[in-house]
Amino acid sequence: MTQKKTIKIPLLDLSRQHKPLMNEIMDALKRNIDANSFILGHDVAKLEEEFAQYCGAKYGVGCASGTDALYIAMKALDIGPGDEVITVPYTFMATVGAIERTGAKPILVDVEPETFTIDAKLIEKAISPRTKAIIPVHLYGQAADLDAVMEIANRRKLFVIEDCAQAHGATWKGKKVGTFGIISAFSFFPSKNLGAMGDAGICLTDDKALAERMARIRIHGRGSKTESIEKGDNSRIDTLQAAVLRVKLPHLDKWNDERRRAAGWYDSRLKGKTGIRVPIVGKNRTHVYHLYVILADNRAEIIERLNEAGIAWGLHYELPVHTMKGFANLGYKEGDFPISESLCKKIISVPIFPGMTESEVNEVTKAILG
Repeated sequence: MTQKKTIKIPLLDLSRQHKPLMNEIMDALKRNIDANSFILGHDVAKLEEEFAQYCGAKYGVGCASGTDALYIAMKALDIGPGDEVITVPYTFMATVGAIERTGAKPILVDVEPETFTIDAKLIEKAISPRTKAIIPVHLYGQAADLDAVMEIANRRKLFVIEDCAQAHGATWKGKKVGTFGIISAFSFFPSKNLGAMGDAGICLTDDKALAERMARIRIHGRGSKTESIEKGDNSRIDTLQAAVLRVKLPHLDKWNDERRRAAGWYDSRLKGKTGIRVPIVGKNRTHVYHLYVILADNRAEIIERLNEAGIAWGLHYELPVHTMKGFANLGYKEGDFPISESLCKKIISVPIFPGMTESEVNEVTKAILG
């Protein structure tokens, strides 16, 4: 399934965020260019401080991407060969790929059909003597059931690493995600609710020793300028990206409110329509709608109508990870995770972004409904 090249309503319109801030963004970039401050500069330290404070965590450690954030978190916890990490097949492939990158083995469990997040009832059976951690994915902007996940993890003495790549500002029982597990990993990919102008990511933690270790790992394991005291990587957040993110961070709550407003318009027009299910917001959660994803019995027909109307769409995700060729080594087969597989056959992401107008939502819903 492909889209028409002429798009009237994009899936995401970043220009509506960037244009009002362009002078401030350019000033922030010029400040660093004039200072020749490009690697781990002042804006990096300030972003780490400000984003951690925004989420309610003590420490932030910026890195090169959300994928690296997951990897660095696991490396800081000494997760590696011989260990197992539990997560879901219904996620972006980076979640599972980051586990494999450490040498540990991903163990997958299915998701809840309502929230698309990890089904905590299935975690216990997946735990073995080799299990070291659980990675709940707060998908599409909605938290997983953190009470249930944390109860199991605490009782079984497992680490929880929150995958918050799509959930900047989302909450569980009024507390922001990224502050429940021992470490959390965020992506600042440009399309995220808080996005850079390139790749970037961050780890959050309340543990000072872990923060210091992650800061070493991201820069070749260096304990000083001249000595590497452990194996590390080159995964520094770019100072220019940090500068852009600092300009955008104060606007994040407003942008999330505008996403929720657009989601409300969609809900009012699509809820209860035959063959369509709008996103379900689970109990105790505040959704930030990184994506607005519907389930459609007649997906192919809806996509055809969206194409004809010049409206962008996406499939997040067309395949669950366990069915991808790149993860065939995990040994799973089609049918192992029926909820994830069923969702992948019905989901469609439709346009949602800060500044989206009610008339644009009307145009999208008109095409959806035919």
